[in-house]
Amino acid sequence: MIIIPAIDLKDGACVRLEQGDFSRETVYSSDLLAVAQ
Repeated sequence: MIIIPAIDLKDGACVRLEQGDFSRETVYSSDLLAVAQ
């Protein structure tokens, strides 16, 4: 099995979407550059 990490981006922030539902999100960071590094 190969695990491929992914991030969701919405309105300039890094978010976690619950089962891909845009109405159920948790914002983790608004600094996308820091998250990518």
